[in-house]
Amino acid sequence: MRAFAIVVFGVCVACAAQAGNGWVKYEGNPVMGDPVNLGTCFDVNVIKGSDTAFSMYFSWRPKKAIALVKGDDGATWSKPTICLAADPVSGWEDDLNRSCTVFKDGVYHMWYTGQARGYSKIGYATSRDGVAFTRVSKLPVMISEHPWEGFSVMNPYVRWDAARGVWRMWYAAGETYEPNVLCYAESKDGLKWEKSLLNPIFVKGAKDSWEQDRIGGCEVHPLPDGRWVMFYIGYSDIHTARIGAAISPDGVTRWTRLKTNPIVSPTPDTFDASACYKPSVFRDEKGDRWLLWYNGRNTNKGEYIGLVIHKGLDLE
Repeated sequence: MRAFAIVVFGVCVACAAQAGNGWVKYEGNPVMGDPVNLGTCFDVNVIKGSDTAFSMYFSWRPKKAIALVKGDDGATWSKPTICLAADPVSGWEDDLNRSCTVFKDGVYHMWYTGQARGYSKIGYATSRDGVAFTRVSKLPVMISEHPWEGFSVMNPYVRWDAARGVWRMWYAAGETYEPNVLCYAESKDGLKWEKSLLNPIFVKGAKDSWEQDRIGGCEVHPLPDGRWVMFYIGYSDIHTARIGAAISPDGVTRWTRLKTNPIVSPTPDTFDASACYKPSVFRDEKGDRWLLWYNGRNTNKGEYIGLVIHKGLDLE
């Protein structure tokens, strides 16, 4: 495939051949994290900003915390501010990471992963300004309870369903190092969650496929036709990851994987040469494109955040 370039929000994007699926990596990747100043930055969650186009919440490993940066073009970001710090006294939050933030009725709601002693659990915090968050509960709001959840629950992705008056959560579960399956739960207040009897709702792919080993963290977005699209991590082995997408009529059942999967794969001799993890996605209707942020890893050289663009809103 012949290389070419396009311009996104004034940023030049070079085309890396992505199996002809239309997803193009930003030529200046990574856009967040480096070995000298910030260190490892991973498992990002990008939402629409209030004073800027985007607010990016990410896991800041050296600080063991959830941090925030802001930006307008998707590639250039402000200096990080810690939003929620670890709390070793709690007994389950030695490290904080893998969060999701939702703005509703003047309040920012954050669900996040707390880790300690080889286990992961999900907590809940809120904020009025989207920067300084306060825990709603000292205890986790979700823990591993079922055989398919293994040791840990993590990587919550939450949306508010105004029509039904419930919070909807998609979360990963299984091993603590990397999860194995994706599950679903609902809540009226964000504190007490009822897990679906259909769990796990999404599992690994067929033998010898790019996702044969396990499935990881996801985001799930509504489409104009009423269907839902899930962007998720697929592992061919525990150290090698790619990003795929699947579509469901209700966001829970009858998932159909895109024929163009995987949509984001490692690129040799770059920051993501070994694995591409945890997508966070923005459907840009005005720009007729999808923006996807993810964390990439190159063996033991660190883990940083990259940007990918899909020209056009049609994914199939």
